[in-house]
Amino acid sequence: MFRFFRNSRRVAATVISCAFVLVIIATSVQVFAEGVGQEEGVSGAIVVVDDYCQKVAEGQLQAKDPLLMIHEESVKESLTPDEEEEEVASGPATELVSAIQEGEHINLNLNYSRLGIANKVSNYLNVRKKPSEDGRIVGKMVKNSGCHIYNVKKGWAKIVSGKVKGYVKAEYLTMDEEAEAIVPEVGRDCVEIVADQLNVRALPSTSAPIYSVCEGGEEFEIKKENVDQAFLEKIIKKENISEKAIKNAGGMDYLLEHMDEFICIMVDDDYAFVSKEYVREQFSLKRANVVKYDPETGESAEAYGIVAYAMQFLGNPYVWGGESLTHGCDCSGFTMLIWSHFGKGLPHSSAAQAGCTTSVSDPRPGDLFFYGSGGVSHVAMYIGGGQIIHASNHRDGIKISNAYYRHPLKIGRP
Repeated sequence: MFRFFRNSRRVAATVISCAFVLVIIATSVQVFAEGVGQEEGVSGAIVVVDDYCQKVAEGQLQAKDPLLMIHEESVKESLTPDEEEEEVASGPATELVSAIQEGEHINLNLNYSRLGIANKVSNYLNVRKKPSEDGRIVGKMVKNSGCHIYNVKKGWAKIVSGKVKGYVKAEYLTMDEEAEAIVPEVGRDCVEIVADQLNVRALPSTSAPIYSVCEGGEEFEIKKENVDQAFLEKIIKKENISEKAIKNAGGMDYLLEHMDEFICIMVDDDYAFVSKEYVREQFSLKRANVVKYDPETGESAEAYGIVAYAMQFLGNPYVWGGESLTHGCDCSGFTMLIWSHFGKGLPHSSAAQAGCTTSVSDPRPGDLFFYGSGGVSHVAMYIGGGQIIHASNHRDGIKISNAYYRHPLKIGRP
């Protein structure tokens, strides 16, 4: 649906200008819905950006508009001396940008001033604190993650990706124009939740059953942006949604009348609906995950061993019903295989695993987080630091997530 634009000085100038404005808006206007289900929109912000970007595109504003100068000064003040020197050469690293072609405004969560994509790896790329193989691992970029490159020295690239900043081996990155050229292949249409928490629904209605409660800032792939009647009927049949649930959501006529107010997203390997008011649509590259687990925090050697073993399969494929950590597995297959390596037998079913584990309230590495709507349908393994590793879906494979990206139904200890 989205197209990436390059090799045009005018478009490039527009992109950079709009990126500056988005940062200003993001930092000066914080609009969030408070609490679960208080689904108040963020109307106004995107309209302002659209209007500004259109004026830039039409030549009504110059590159040194006062707004841009204000942004440049704020960026400069926030940098250390070393970073400031690098920024002079490469421009400010921003995660959100606007692109314009034929009058269309598109949010891109990928335009770093100098783009790098970790696509020359089999599954993931370690981000280290220092430019050395001995440097502590501070993050992991799964294959096709994007980053901004500050500089490249002696084979190491200093990068920032999401909330991770550090060094990666430059040989594993595709950079600059070559990276821009492959963006349409490796990016995806996503929504980012802009409320503190959001009720994700089983149907396109705020009265529909709650599929899950998702945290603000989480990003989910779009399955279908413009829901139509045929698609809605297909989802109802696929998920075996009852007539009672449809009636409680307002009835079929109500759903058809309001379905254009919702977007269908992928939550792990399931379909769900979010109101367009509480999300931001953007074309996105995957970002690096912060590695928060620290073996020096007093966790047992066994716990660290479980995490270290599980982490080596990060980025490997998701296959429904699969039982291979390298060639593909599903969520319960992943946790079953990890714990089997350490002598614990678990069934190949997330619901069955929930039934044979002991509930705990103080999770430690190796414990299992269970998610679902009404019943358990997804399982992940806790790795410490508020994070989980799990076989999520066909698009993402085995990935790291915030443990509370969805509200867990149970935390179980094998």
